[in-house]
Amino acid sequence: MPSRVLLIAVFLLFSPLCTVQAQSQAPTLEERMSQDEFTAAGLDKLSPEQLKFLNDWIQAKGVSDIGAPIRHKDGTTSFYASDSDREVIESSIAGEFNGWNGKTRVTLENGQVWEQAESGRSGYHLTAPKVKIKPMSFGSWLMYVDGCGCDVRVKRIK
Repeated sequence: MPSRVLLIAVFLLFSPLCTVQAQSQAPTLEERMSQDEFTAAGLDKLSPEQLKFLNDWIQAKGVSDIGAPIRHKDGTTSFYASDSDREVIESSIAGEFNGWNGKTRVTLENGQVWEQAESGRSGYHLTAPKVKIKPMSFGSWLMYVDGCGCDVRVKRIK
């Protein structure tokens, strides 16, 4: 019985430490940026201590807070470190929306750029309609456009 109590106490003591360790694994600037971007930003001129401070500061703010894309070694880009970081996005389309043509790109007022990820065509003429982009299963997203009653799967490209 005492060993069971000791085991529970140890688990409760170290459980928060495991959570902190898991949260501290966000990608560094070196992992997020290509070498050209890293150099163009002048980050290669920082001392190791300055670079560590900057990475620690970004870590403290959180990956999703700064919205920095993560570039993988295979050349792909992720905008969210994990599915748990994906939340509903609400914004408006910057300018005119003329519907979906199969490869429509939409720039939002928040600066994000999304591209149609499924076939389909529909024509509408709307000015700066509000949109809601919802995370769906398997990493996909669904964009709803106010005023047209339409929705389409999209992927974020910027």
